[in-house]
Amino acid sequence: MKLKFVIDSEYDSKMIWQMLQGDDWKYRAEKMEIGVDLAEKFHKSKKTECAQELKKLVQSKYNEVLPYMKKTLQQYQVSWDEIIEDFSKTVEELTYPWSYKEYKCIVTHFNPGISNWDRNIIGRWWKENSYLQRRMTAHEILLAHYFSIHRNHFHNSSLTDKQIWALAEIAALALTGLENKIKKFWPWDKSGYYTNHNYPRIVELQQKLHDPFKDRKNFKEYIETGINLVKQYKL
Repeated sequence: MKLKFVIDSEYDSKMIWQMLQGDDWKYRAEKMEIGVDLAEKFHKSKKTECAQELKKLVQSKYNEVLPYMKKTLQQYQVSWDEIIEDFSKTVEELTYPWSYKEYKCIVTHFNPGISNWDRNIIGRWWKENSYLQRRMTAHEILLAHYFSIHRNHFHNSSLTDKQIWALAEIAALALTGLENKIKKFWPWDKSGYYTNHNYPRIVELQQKLHDPFKDRKNFKEYIETGINLVKQYKL
C-alpha cells in the first residue's frame, strides 16, 4: 500500500459543512477556528445554501496559508515514505490485506483528521510536526481499513454504520496504542490506548475491548468479539 499527500481545497470546503452537521458542531467549529455564529449557520443550512459562503471562507484562508501547506505536505510525505513499506506490511500481517493499493491523504486547513468510510481517502491538517503527525494519520488510515474489512468480510453482521464506526475507532486506537509492532513507528508517543478523546460514548465499549485485543488469536476473533459487544450499545 502507498500513501500520497495532496491538497484539495474543494474537499476541505465540503468536509467543513459535513463535520458541522453533528451534535458536536460547536467543538468542531472551535477546532476549525470558525466563529460560532457562522458555524451555526452552516450547521442549520443545506449544503447548497451555504456553498458560496463556504467557498469564500476556504479561499480566504488558503490565500494566507497555501505556501506553508505545500511545504508541510512535502514534509509529511517524506516522513511517511520512511515507514510506509514496513507499516503497510505490518498492518496487513496483523489484520487483513489492504483493499486499496494507494490511500490519498488530503492535507487540510480546517479539519484535524477525517476518514471516509470504506474509501481510500483520508484528511489531516497541515498544523503538526511531520513526525508527530504519524500516529493520527495512521489512525485515520486504519479506520478506513477497518471499514473495508467489515464491508468485505463481515457484511452479514447486521451492524449500522455508527456501530461499525465505533468499532473502527476503537480498533485504530488499539493498533496504534497497544500493538508494539506498530507503535515502533512513533516511539515518542506514550499516550497508549487513551480514552480522553472526543467520543465519550464509545469509552465503555473501548475498555471492554482492551483485553480481547491483547488476548486475540487473530484479528478475525477480535472483530467478532466487537460485533457481539457493540450490539449492546445505542450509538
